[in-house]
Amino acid sequence: MTFRPTRPALAPGTKPARGPFSFINLPGNVQMLGLVALCNDAASEAAYWLLPQFLVGTLGAGTMAFGLIEGAAESLASFIRLFSGLFSDRLRRRKPVAAAGYTLANLAKPLLAISTSWRQVFWIRLTDRGSKGLRAPARDALIADSVDAGQRGAAFGFHQAMDTAGAIVGPLSAAALVLVLHASARTVFWLAGIPGLITILLAWFAVKEVRPEAGAKSSKMGAGTAVPRPAFAGLGEHRGRLILMFIALGVFALGNSSDLFLVLRAENLGMRAAFAPLLGLVFNTIYTSLSWPLGSLSDRAPRRWLVVGGYLVYAAVYLAFALARHAWIAWATFPVYGFYYALTEGVMRAWIADLAPQQSRASVYGVFNWVTAVAALPASLLAGWLWRAYSPSAPFALGAALAAAAAFLLLMI
Repeated sequence: MTFRPTRPALAPGTKPARGPFSFINLPGNVQMLGLVALCNDAASEAAYWLLPQFLVGTLGAGTMAFGLIEGAAESLASFIRLFSGLFSDRLRRRKPVAAAGYTLANLAKPLLAISTSWRQVFWIRLTDRGSKGLRAPARDALIADSVDAGQRGAAFGFHQAMDTAGAIVGPLSAAALVLVLHASARTVFWLAGIPGLITILLAWFAVKEVRPEAGAKSSKMGAGTAVPRPAFAGLGEHRGRLILMFIALGVFALGNSSDLFLVLRAENLGMRAAFAPLLGLVFNTIYTSLSWPLGSLSDRAPRRWLVVGGYLVYAAVYLAFALARHAWIAWATFPVYGFYYALTEGVMRAWIADLAPQQSRASVYGVFNWVTAVAALPASLLAGWLWRAYSPSAPFALGAALAAAAAFLLLMI
């Protein structure tokens, strides 16, 4: 077993700035990006867990329309991720690309409050998820550029923890508004614009740029003149590992339909729709509390084993949903589902940062995000078709099988 060094040199351009959480041993820029993630997810998740009932119950959309909306939105985001990563590396700037993505998403989400058909929701979700595709590669590269190599797991784990802390605040606020104050889903969508506005301001004015390395110098050019590097420069011996990783991710993604199908399955088993935000709260509480510790653990132990373990946990959860006959199964397995996310989300991004050189990092993150999302449309459409044509259990049986296959492929790296 190979262990990583704990404190290599800082990445070029990194400053050990203090952030708003001075007790955390991470650069200030990482902390501010975490705060941005918290506010953004508070806005997103307040609306997200009410969306299934809003679409199906209020607007009359069927499961096929539901799958089309979620799948198309994620597929668009995947293609934008691919090109935004290349653009960020070529521009040699991360912050403007990431901040623009946060801005577009949080201007679009409140428009759900005035939607009168599922087709309008379709375009709003396309804008929202497309904006996430725009910001994700540049944001991930900015996190990796802002931290020591020996703290990558902790940095990405902290970011995921803050992201899911917002995902706790959002559903909790939505549940309080709906269950206690009897607010409508449209009212919740409007109020979600408040943390969205805070997100926009923090992304533009609190996050700092960390410039990637300028690249090689040409002897025919003046001193300090950078020669543009081709996309994916410097991958070297890691190219084959990344390709195999992305194949495994593609297999996994084909069975990883929208998480909202889990909510629909819980309602199909008898859970009241009004409790959906609380189900999200349970999931995100586990996700938040474990992301940072497991990310830090990956700085000291092989990241691959954590990701493989996460995929096997995912397979077990989906198998439980396939075999479930009572609503309590959803309440029992959603905490385990949060454990899967904590094992994989931040750790996988840190693993990619280990393999991708700084000058091509956003491009590799773009491919990573593209591969994980390009199957979203067929996966969600397939889930909707399997649900209608066979049974509500069928999509989850497929997801469990493909997750186990992806775990096997990762073991080959």
